[in-house]
Formats: sequence, structure tokens, C-alpha cells
Amino acid sequence: MNRKKLQKLTDSLTKNCKHFNKFEVKCLINLFYNLVGDVTERQGLAVGLDRNAFRNILHVTFGMTDDMIMDRVFREFDKDNDGCITVSEWVYGLSVFLRGTLEEKMKYCFDVFDLNGDGFISKEEMFHMLKDSLLKQPSEEDPDEGIKDLVEITLKKMDHDHDGKLSFTDYEQAVREETLLLEAFGPCLPDPKSQKEFEAQVFKDPNEFNEV
Repeated sequence: MNRKKLQKLTDSLTKNCKHFNKFEVKCLINLFYNLVGDVTERQGLAVGLDRNAFRNILHVTFGMTDDMIMDRVFREFDKDNDGCITVSEWVYGLSVFLRGTLEEKMKYCFDVFDLNGDGFISKEEMFHMLKDSLLKQPSEEDPDEGIKDLVEITLKKMDHDHDGKLSFTDYEQAVREETLLLEAFGPCLPDPKSQKEFEAQVFKDPNEFNEV
């Protein structure tokens, strides 16, 4: 990407990005194109990260291991649902993922956990996510029974209107009372150590770069 184009893109993304400054946006753009490789935009196809490349970043950089959750995080970044994360989706997605306010993170996590996108986290969705994210313990008991019990306990704690499923209002109220419930159904945000390491690596000293 030529210098003029990069500057225009940096300015445009910085303007619409709440949590990164111009230098940080430029670093993220550079990282994006390094990850994508030297692919030129041709035949009208936008350059982007596909599902596998993105999941690899979530796994290697942020230590995520849950396939279902990683798939949902990909969908949250891929706002236009075209199976590919563009440079703007990358910057805006990371803005919430790394530095979002509690409000932004609640919306993001709820959408990740709402597997079918109907605006509720159902018992079935809770069961699938908890089964997927909990360590498989060898035991004589039926593990599914333990997970069903856990779903009931979770509902008791979070389902404020007692309708057997979680609306965003239920979820928000529960998280505001106990922030540990933000990732109740699986880790979908970076832990502080991964976040710090990623930012230290990507946002290097501005003096190392030429001014835009």
C-alpha cells in the first residue's frame, strides 16, 4: 500500500475509532497487512483474514482454545458476514476486544454467547457453550447432568425476569452486580497478560517509525 493511501486509511479509521490513537491505528494496519501477506487487491476482492488465519491469531496470541467461542469471536469481528475480516473490521474489532468500555464488552460478549442471534441466550446455548469450555473430567457420573445443573445455577443467578432464558437486560444486570459473569459462558476476551504483551509488541516506540 502506498504512503498516501496508508495515510488516508489511517486518518479515516482513527476518526471513527474511540480507543486507539493515530499511531496505534497505523501499527494495527501494518500488522494486518503483514498477517495477510503481500496480497494485492485485485478483481475487486478485498484483502482480509479468513476464519482459519483469525482463529490462529486468537489461539497463538491470546491463548484461546475453545473452537465454538473462537468461531463466534470471528463472526463478531466480521460485521458484514462475508467470511473475511477486512482492515477496518480488524481495527474496530480490536478496539472493543482490547480496550472496550464495560458497556461495549457486555454487548460484544452477549452477541458472542447468543449463538443463533435471536437476542437471547437460551438454556440449550448455555449447555453447548459450557460443555465445550469446561475441562472434560473423567468421572463415573454423566457429565451432561453436571452441566445441566450448572445451567440451572447460572439461570438462577442471572435470569432476573425468570423466563428461562437470558435477555441482554438480564445479562447486563447480572454483570453490573458481578463483573466476573462477563465471560460466564467461555473466555471471549483477552486476559490482561495477553493484552499487555500484544500491545507492547504491536505499539512500538513511535520514534522507530517515520512520521505518516
